[in-house]
Amino acid sequence: MNMPGPQNPRGPRPPDREHPCAGANPLRRLSDRIERWLSALLLLVVIVGLPVASLPAGWAMYSSQMRAAHAQSVQRHQVTASLTEDASGGTRTVGADDRASAQVRWTEKDGTQRTGTALVAPGMDAGDTVRVWVDRDGGVTEAPMSPQSAVAMGWLTGGTTAVGVVTLAVAARGGLRLLLDRRRYAQWDAEWSLVEPLWSARFRE
Repeated sequence: MNMPGPQNPRGPRPPDREHPCAGANPLRRLSDRIERWLSALLLLVVIVGLPVASLPAGWAMYSSQMRAAHAQSVQRHQVTASLTEDASGGTRTVGADDRASAQVRWTEKDGTQRTGTALVAPGMDAGDTVRVWVDRDGGVTEAPMSPQSAVAMGWLTGGTTAVGVVTLAVAARGGLRLLLDRRRYAQWDAEWSLVEPLWSARFRE
């Protein structure tokens, strides 16, 4: 009659042990528990703080820029002006294009003749026409802000705020770790000052 073999041919099966919970490690110090709790708190702050801080900041900037764009569009208008001189002066880069300064003249709706200095394409000759933006006082100015610029500023502000929240959380985590490490090192030094004389006495006997 064949007897059933042992369940574990390599030796007796070790007794079942329940896995201890994460905080039940006897080697875990109080400072380790504090670090873990505060790290979890900082993570929660990041998760909650990102949308809470970045979305309102981005929306506030977008709204502010849209109000400015609307005000500029009301206060500025575009006219057709003619150059009174050749655009042969020094050029400078504006955005992605090169522009040259030149004197221009235009007529307002009430018949008033006005002159000013505008940035035009290099190489334009006197008598050429160009579209320029002017303000309520009749001075040459820049084009009003576009809605796309307002959207871009809103996203930029929201993204910068999000980066700031993460940076503060990382800095706080690093500062916490530094303070706890200093406390651990001081505790290790104090414990070693008690143990070292007894340890060294074993080798002097």
